[in-house]
Amino acid sequence: MTRTALITGATAGIGAGAARAFVAAGWRVIGTGRRADRLQALADELGAAFHPLAFDITDEGALDTALAGLPEAFADIDLLINNAGLALGTKPAQDSDLAQWRTMIATNIDGLITITHRLLPRLIERRGGIINLSSVAANYPYTGGNVYGGTKAFVKQFSLNLRADLHGKGVRVTSIEPGMVETEFTTVRTGGDQAASDALYAGSDPMTADDIAATLLWVAELPPHLNINRLELMPVSQSFAGFQVARAG
Repeated sequence: MTRTALITGATAGIGAGAARAFVAAGWRVIGTGRRADRLQALADELGAAFHPLAFDITDEGALDTALAGLPEAFADIDLLINNAGLALGTKPAQDSDLAQWRTMIATNIDGLITITHRLLPRLIERRGGIINLSSVAANYPYTGGNVYGGTKAFVKQFSLNLRADLHGKGVRVTSIEPGMVETEFTTVRTGGDQAASDALYAGSDPMTADDIAATLLWVAELPPHLNINRLELMPVSQSFAGFQVARAG
């Protein structure tokens, strides 16, 4: 039986990597994102097993319209991968842009819970799965992480609470919590500063989108009686930050 995965934020990075990995493994994939041209390029690459849905995850009406218009072959969704998300800004809270905070909350939390709520009946009916992309920022604070880290902590805890609520329904729920992955993430966070992105990843041998995509596929294809509750990943070059100490004088 061919299974179907819906992957949000499939226009780049982990989402695009996951779409490729799942199609290669024999899944049908619905890929969502704002950039229709990138989704169409992915559809051209992956063929009939990939169905593009172009909409903004923060637009509830557009989300509902997109889901209602799914072709029959893609309507039975077995897996939701909540990958869409972003970080904006690197300044400490007192210097941050409130509009950027609100955009992160709208995307990383509001969009995620809305599509999850919409798809829960289908996922329960099919005894499917949910994989939510959180972050090590959910577990370890750092300067400038403020609202981004807060949104990812929500994603982690929401995943665990979904597991509790779905007890006995056969639906698996996993929180994936990556550290440094070289994608467009830092370019977006810094407002398009490619040099800042290059400097962050230089010489660090970071994880790649394909590394995380392979992890998502592994989780999805485990025997149905196994659930990975949380999975934290870092490149070997990254470890835990030390405490900060402010000294007088």
